[in-house]
Amino acid sequence: MLNLSDIIGQEEAVARLRRALAGSRAPHAWLFAGPDGVGRRTTALALAATLLCERPVPSEGEVPAACGQCPGCRMLEAGTHPDFHLVYKELAAYHDDPDVRKRVMQELSIDVIRQFLILPATRSSARGRGKVFVVLEADVMSDASQNALLKTLEEPPAGTTIILLCERPEQLLPTTRSRCATVRFGPLPRPFVERRLIEGGLAAEEARFWAAHTDGSLGRAMSLSAGGLYAVKRELVARLASAGPTGDADLGERLVAAAGDLAKQAVAETKDSDDVALSQTLATRRAASILLELLAGVFHDALIRATGANVPPTHADQAGEIGALASRFTPSQLADILRQLSTYEELLWRNVNPKTIWDNAAIAVSTAAPLRL
Repeated sequence: MLNLSDIIGQEEAVARLRRALAGSRAPHAWLFAGPDGVGRRTTALALAATLLCERPVPSEGEVPAACGQCPGCRMLEAGTHPDFHLVYKELAAYHDDPDVRKRVMQELSIDVIRQFLILPATRSSARGRGKVFVVLEADVMSDASQNALLKTLEEPPAGTTIILLCERPEQLLPTTRSRCATVRFGPLPRPFVERRLIEGGLAAEEARFWAAHTDGSLGRAMSLSAGGLYAVKRELVARLASAGPTGDADLGERLVAAAGDLAKQAVAETKDSDDVALSQTLATRRAASILLELLAGVFHDALIRATGANVPPTHADQAGEIGALASRFTPSQLADILRQLSTYEELLWRNVNPKTIWDNAAIAVSTAAPLRL
C-alpha cells in the first residue's frame, strides 16, 4: 500500500501534507499544482490511502499510515473502493445523458462534475471513513463547472476530501483557488528520472534525452519513451540538419505521418486502459503538440549553441546535428522559428487543419521562411 512516506522527490509537498494532517483541522479541499508526471496523482492516492484506511498504523510524526491489510486498503489498491472517486473529462462517455456521451471531451464539463462529484459527494460514505475525490486535469474545468463546484468545495459533506490536480493553477477561477489549500510540486531531479528510465529498460542515451526533454517529469518521460518516439525524434533531427537551402520537400508529409501514428497509438492505448475511446480529433491535436514540442526543443538547443549560452542541451545525443543547425541559421532566425512553432501550436487548438500546419511548419524549420497562414 502506497503511503506518503513512499513519495520520492517531493519532500516539501509531503511535509506540507503531514503538517496539515497532524493539525486539528485538516483542509477538506486541496489543490496539487505542478508539472505533469512528477507525482501529484501518486501523492493524491497516498493521501487517499491515509484517509480511507480502516486500521491506520503509527508512522513518523503524528500522521498514521495506511495499514495495507484492511478491507479498505485492499479495495483501494484494487481500484474498487466505493468511497474513492477519480473524476476526469473522459467520464462524459459514461454520463446518463446520451447527448453528453457524444461530445468531444476537450474540457471537464459541468455535466461530468455534477454527476460524478457533486452528486456522489452528498451520499453517505459506504465504508464509514469518508470519501475522497481526485479531479484530474482540474485546469480544464469550464467556468460553469467551477462555479457549480464552489459550494461543495467550501462546505463539503462531513468526511469528504476533494483533491484538484492541475498544471496551471492560474487557469482556475480565483474563487476556486481560494477555497483550496495549495500544495506545490516541482520537477523531479533529472538524474533520478534518468535512473528510473534505465531501470525500466531504456538505453542510457535515450534515458538522458527524455529526462532532459521532460524537465524532470518521470510520468511524461515514461509515456513518451514507450511508443518508439525516440527513433522518430532522431530521424527528424537528422533530416533538419541535412536539409538544403530550399528545405526538405518531404518533411511535411513525414510530420503528418508521424503525428498520425502517434494519434492512433494514443487512441488504442486509451481503449486498452480505460475502455474509453479518445476522440480522434483530440488525439491528433495532442500528437501534433508532442511533435511541435520536440521540434521546438531542437531549435532551442540550436539557439543556445549559436549564442554560446551556458545551458545544458536537451539533444546532447545529436550534438553534431544541433551544431549544423546553429551554423546554418542566425540566432535571429532560430528565435523566429521558435516563435512560429509556438504560433502553430496555438493554431492547432483553434481547429486549423493539421495538414496545413505541418506544411507551413516544414517550410519554417527548413528555411526559416516567415509564417504564411
